[in-house]
Amino acid sequence: MINWIAFDADDTLWENEIFYQKTQVVLQDLLKDYYSPELVNKTLLENEIKNVPSYGYGIKSFGLSMIETALFLSGGKIEGEKIQLIIESIKEMINTPVELLPNVLNVMKSLSKNFRLMVITKGDLLDQERKFRNSRLSSFVSVFEVVNVKEISTYQKILDRLQIPVQEFMMVGNSLRSDVLPVAALGGFGVLINHHLTWEHEKLVNSDLQDLPYYEIDGIKYLPGLIDKINRQSK
Repeated sequence: MINWIAFDADDTLWENEIFYQKTQVVLQDLLKDYYSPELVNKTLLENEIKNVPSYGYGIKSFGLSMIETALFLSGGKIEGEKIQLIIESIKEMINTPVELLPNVLNVMKSLSKNFRLMVITKGDLLDQERKFRNSRLSSFVSVFEVVNVKEISTYQKILDRLQIPVQEFMMVGNSLRSDVLPVAALGGFGVLINHHLTWEHEKLVNSDLQDLPYYEIDGIKYLPGLIDKINRQSK
């Protein structure tokens, strides 16, 4: 019987990747005298993945990776004012209003009447707290967690700390790698809600987990029906 429902935040509750991709266009334009947009994107992704162990996930890590990419691809020749443009583009992202995805507000409000809701997200702490604070969702959520990485041990520690039986726990998100399969590996319920934009790094699924069972729905509006079906079957 499901009693706790956890949600990823970025591109599950609100738009996120679209703003990262728009900012990548700024970098492409700044480096157009050196390399093609495709190579700029490829190098940026490589730097982002390489920098995760040092910087973690999120907007600040992305900004530092943007600067590193600009310096590397220009051979250190990129002008200071162009580096400043990168910094300003990151600040613009930080100040972008939160844009909830369709049906999120109504579904979260409805589910909160019968279930304990959580948000488990990774990324920059200040940025995620800002977005959550401005999302209008805080009154429906019992637990808000910002973690460095989402893997099996991450979820196990949260469940142990809150004394939540894994068979009562569901995790909902747009990433098989981070949101769905680690929870399925523990014996919980993982639910995938595909977003039309997904960071390439999140598509790199651990081969040891890829055959685990999980649920998939086309939008959050179908989540209450799925939960009801699972709970009926568990009685």
